[in-house]
Amino acid sequence: MYDIDAIYEAKSVSDAVRLRQEHPRAVIIAGGSDVLIKIREGKLAGAELISIYKLDELRGVSMDEDGTLRILPLTSFSHITANALLREHIPVLCEAADVVGGPQVRNIGTIGGNISNGVTSADTASTLHAWDAEVELTGANGVRRLTMREYQVGAGRVDLHPDELLTAILIRRERYEGYFGRYIKYSMRAAMDIATLGCSANVRLSPDRCRIEDMRLAFGVAAPTAIRAHSAEAAARGAAVCGATVDACAAAALQDVSPRTSWRASKEFRLQLTRELTRRALKDAIIRAGGEL
Repeated sequence: MYDIDAIYEAKSVSDAVRLRQEHPRAVIIAGGSDVLIKIREGKLAGAELISIYKLDELRGVSMDEDGTLRILPLTSFSHITANALLREHIPVLCEAADVVGGPQVRNIGTIGGNISNGVTSADTASTLHAWDAEVELTGANGVRRLTMREYQVGAGRVDLHPDELLTAILIRRERYEGYFGRYIKYSMRAAMDIATLGCSANVRLSPDRCRIEDMRLAFGVAAPTAIRAHSAEAAARGAAVCGATVDACAAAALQDVSPRTSWRASKEFRLQLTRELTRRALKDAIIRAGGEL
């Protein structure tokens, strides 16, 4: 059923790095919800695999001493959704993880795999963009950190060196404290479907809840990779909490996206979705932050 040339089982992160060096063409497999499908379709026929599935040191969510949330890459979508730390500080990430595939996929699929396959439709990728997340990569030469924008370099491509492994996703305290967010996924079906467009917004309001101090907006399937909408963000910062501001941000978002036509939707429909989902996600984020519209 699966055309696999060889599979190597890593015993630790350092062992996985060693295997990466010894087998530079091998593909990392964790949950397998993406890799096994590609093998079965013939896209990775005859592949060598390095399994990191049993590395429990790469599972879980914790908080560093400085308040940084540390999400380990083998944490499944189901565990992301149920995690107490994330539900307290970034519940929108839990919501994004809970709309990936169906229950079986969410139980086996991992957040690290979701952001490392480089696809623009990954629900957690756009959400992590909106939270200014960073990734920690461990290789033979040590550890380096990249922003999500730096990590996802193109359609289906990430900046992962041949000897490296994704070992953590990091969200700093100043990036989540005081922020409230909303993720909206539009898809052809209500379940078991990838996004036609995904929109993730979060806001921090002034103490009197009358102005938007900061706003971050990100999209999936609006460009070759998940992207931030900087024009829309600029339109929101310092603006009054009102319907006119929401509409202005929704209009500005059109300057930031470059969707394409596919069998799922036309470019024009995705542009319409960009505007409407921005409006809805931003409104919901403001209300969650205690604002009134």
